Amino acid sequence: METAKGHFFTDISVMLGRSMRHIFRSLDTIITVCLTPIAMMLLFVYVLGGAIQTGTDNYVNYLLPGILLMAIASGIAYTAYRLFTDVQRGIFERFHTMPISRSALLWGHVLTSMVSNAITVIVILLVALVMGFRSSAGVLPWLAVAGILALFTLALTWVAVISGLSAKTMEGASAFSYPLIFLPFISSAFVPTESMPSAVRAFAENQPVTSIVNAMRALLSGQPVGNDIWAALAWCLGIMVVAYLFAMRAYRRKAA
Repeated sequence: METAKGHFFTDISVMLGRSMRHIFRSLDTIITVCLTPIAMMLLFVYVLGGAIQTGTDNYVNYLLPGILLMAIASGIAYTAYRLFTDVQRGIFERFHTMPISRSALLWGHVLTSMVSNAITVIVILLVALVMGFRSSAGVLPWLAVAGILALFTLALTWVAVISGLSAKTMEGASAFSYPLIFLPFISSAFVPTESMPSAVRAFAENQPVTSIVNAMRALLSGQPVGNDIWAALAWCLGIMVVAYLFAMRAYRRKAA
């Protein structure tokens, strides 16, 4: 049992190293993922921010949580693309003929998504600091924010795995991410939901992005979080469990 576990984690580390080398050999992937959210942040803060009433003088503080979620939703599209490429090139079948754990290649892609999106989040945070973002949160709230972002990334990564394993074309592998990228626009990420028409407000207040954004915003500002953090965790864990089950089902079909 210990030997099997040892091989399993060794195989995963090898697959992670393989995927990360692909990332660092084409840094334009991370640059592309960062550019759009940063451009959106610049646009909303310096062009539109003055016309948006959020009840705060520092709009970048209000905006940042939603921008981070948009960046993650954009970044996971590349996970689906890399997974789809491995399937189409026969990499899956080639590794399955070798004496390694059958799921190691899949976990390599999942962990690569976690690492690459973490790098993206750090870059955007640094740009936000230059733009005036400030937080009064202590260590524990920051750790809570990091945990929420990690859960959100993991949940969407398993959604990306489903697409990468099931898509018929390269375009189809990443197309699933478009609705996820635009979902923050119909939430409290950019404006308070109170300003929306009743039907739009009902949707905005009952979708995952609003709960996650509100929880992160409260944590970073040192305000009481209330039930938002539990709703955020429930959404992230629920999406992750359901997506994982469907992803593993798709993986078993592909590996059969």
